[in-house]
Amino acid sequence: MSTTVRPLSYDIADIGLADKGLDRMEWAAREMPVLALIEARFRETRPLEGLRIAAALHVTTETANLVKTLLAGGAQVALCASNPLSTQDDVAAALVKHYNVPVYAVKGEDTERYYAHIHAVLDTRPHITMDDGMDLVATLHTQRQELLDHVIGGTEETTTGVIRLKAMAAQAKLRFPVVAVNDARTKHLFDNRYGTGQSTIDGILRATNVLLAGKNFVVAGYGWCSRGIAMRAAGMGAHVIVTEVDPLRALEAVMDGYRVMPMVEAARIGHIFCSATGDIHVVDRPHFQVMRDGAILANSGHFDVEINLEALAEMAVEVKRVRDYLDEYTLPDGRRLYVAGEGRLINLAAAEGHPSAVMDMSFANQALCVDYLRQHAATLENRVYSVPEPIDREIAALKLQAMEIQIDTLTPEQEAYLHEWSMGTH
Repeated sequence: MSTTVRPLSYDIADIGLADKGLDRMEWAAREMPVLALIEARFRETRPLEGLRIAAALHVTTETANLVKTLLAGGAQVALCASNPLSTQDDVAAALVKHYNVPVYAVKGEDTERYYAHIHAVLDTRPHITMDDGMDLVATLHTQRQELLDHVIGGTEETTTGVIRLKAMAAQAKLRFPVVAVNDARTKHLFDNRYGTGQSTIDGILRATNVLLAGKNFVVAGYGWCSRGIAMRAAGMGAHVIVTEVDPLRALEAVMDGYRVMPMVEAARIGHIFCSATGDIHVVDRPHFQVMRDGAILANSGHFDVEINLEALAEMAVEVKRVRDYLDEYTLPDGRRLYVAGEGRLINLAAAEGHPSAVMDMSFANQALCVDYLRQHAATLENRVYSVPEPIDREIAALKLQAMEIQIDTLTPEQEAYLHEWSMGTH
């Protein structure tokens, strides 16, 4: 970054990329009509006037349109990345140059710089946090506790973050209410399933350019993200195998037509592996020991801990990069295992993340939940809340409206019947 005096503090890769980023933001906005409607409403009513928001999100074109919406509502927003590899540098530049947003994000930043950026957005003394994975909230509670009195609430975008927040709340460590945007039906039923499904396959293909048809594709976990990955892999002609620890989800995977088995068995026959569980070392040393030569490992969980890369590096006699976002680990017996996207979120490390159309609903939830916190934070307890159902339904209705799809409404007779208990068999 240049040492010349600037009207704004920021840390990005190249301000010269700003115009390209603006063009891409505008392209994404075409697929985000719900957020556009909320932005227009916010611009008229200014409900977020004076609120300072610290956001740790993936710095993408879709996020940029969320930031625009918050600015239209009167908020001041500072933005950093929630993953070192997910930043789109041209988008970061566009937000700085064209919207005067302090952005701290550089694609490929190391861990030290990543956390320095988190501290930089916290330096704005936020009233509301917006997190994707909970690194921002964790840093706030452990290293920046002097700022907690200013915070009225937060939102969390992803499954992993919600898991961490609920653990924190269970230990009575959470100091402000947080709305789990991830758990909204208009988020996890669409973003997690259709967004993750499409973008994960996109990332694997960009990193490897392999043919999926005919391959054994192992999906670790069968939550909403993994359901989407399995569905899209099967649609590309892969033979999908699911590994699970939850008997209900395992049974669902079987009923959906997939083979289910322990990971150690799947490891022997899989060609491609993708984990999306939110847990640690899902693909581990015992699995590496039995994998076939040429197996490809990818992760679509939030953190780069699902594949035990430390164990794999210890086992390898050589590690080298053979393609952009693809590393080859050669084992003592000559087998080669390939890790895509450094074991980080493959859909953002090697591709562009979720399609804008699904992020439209996710970020509409974010925007409306920030406004909800503004109105209700004083009466909320320090725990994790679901997105209020009226917000969820409003977003679904707006999305259908934007898609020019109409649905039925209940007649007065039908409405009355649903609230009647005495009418039975005639």
